[in-house]
Amino acid sequence: MPEAAELAAIHAACFTLPRPWNASEIKALLYSPHVFLLSESGGFLLGRAVAGEAELLTLAVLPTNQRRGIGSRLVQGFLAEAGSRDAKHAFLEVAAGNTPAIALYEQAGFVLAGRRKQYYSAPDGESDDALVLSRAI
Repeated sequence: MPEAAELAAIHAACFTLPRPWNASEIKALLYSPHVFLLSESGGFLLGRAVAGEAELLTLAVLPTNQRRGIGSRLVQGFLAEAGSRDAKHAFLEVAAGNTPAIALYEQAGFVLAGRRKQYYSAPDGESDDALVLSRAI
């Protein structure tokens, strides 16, 4: 299993908005009940499954490794793992401006369930809406 610092470095290479998670935040999630990690070289996904629902917490694939199917495999792995944990429904949040991620999630069967206005904000004042996507498992 990759170390929290390695996962944080991948996350930092992928995100500015929303802000990247640091190693302490990732480590805390890894020790949280019901949270699971899926990883491939240069990418990872954190998910949580509890009470019949699964949440895709984050998906990060290094820019140099994108467009190679890693994200798709991780999302499919998330759905399989969530199903094995008795989840019947999955959801996630994604920045409205992150069109590649939105396309990936739509390809996996996720549909728009809601929008959170100006949910994400950056230190420079930039903000973006969060789209809430969901699907049955």
